[in-house]
Amino acid sequence: MQVVYEDNHIIIVAKRSGEIVQGDKTGDTPLSDVVKQYLKEKYQKPGNVFLGVAHRLDRPVSGLVVFARTSKALTRLNKMFAEGQVHKTYWAIVKNEKSRVDGVAQVLTHWLTRNEQQNKSYAYDHEVPGAKKAQLRCRSIAHGDRYQLLEVELLTGRHHQIRCQLAAIGLPIKGDLKYGAPRSNPDGSISLLSRRMQFVHPVSGITIDVEAPLPDDPLWQKLLDSQ
Repeated sequence: MQVVYEDNHIIIVAKRSGEIVQGDKTGDTPLSDVVKQYLKEKYQKPGNVFLGVAHRLDRPVSGLVVFARTSKALTRLNKMFAEGQVHKTYWAIVKNEKSRVDGVAQVLTHWLTRNEQQNKSYAYDHEVPGAKKAQLRCRSIAHGDRYQLLEVELLTGRHHQIRCQLAAIGLPIKGDLKYGAPRSNPDGSISLLSRRMQFVHPVSGITIDVEAPLPDDPLWQKLLDSQ
């Protein structure tokens, strides 16, 4: 865990792929518990540490996660996320098909249905019963021989939205077997990073603008160097 920003009301950390944000049926230690322990030790708190989970990232995804350190901040963060007031930018590595997504930003629109048993979403190019409209904006920012780096901004917040929509246009995220990638990444991750987060602080009102470090896979830096 790497702390990217911290004050009395919020803490933002860089999640590694494979970590879960909040406890689930696996019983694995969640990132929220790791952050609590960090705060407990740093500030020598004798009792329980309050930490509120305002949003989540899929387990194989890496990048920025913001937690609330006070109930006031949590209430306001929940409202901000619900109303789209937190601007998040993702980076994704996909195969290099320049004809699909060029350097000009484009909006992808699909209708997504969710299969709870499979923990998977399905995309349609037209409205179907039970589907929710999903939109994102993406553009290619770097090209390598085999892969390209996409910058993605969510315009709606749907289950597995980036993974599902990119797969729907023939660009599954590298390592994402669930959505059609031909092979997994060695560490079990998928090459999707919550790279940047911008929002107005829920208590102080200052502008927060932070970036996550790149994952360990050298392909990320290699693609950036090719810009």
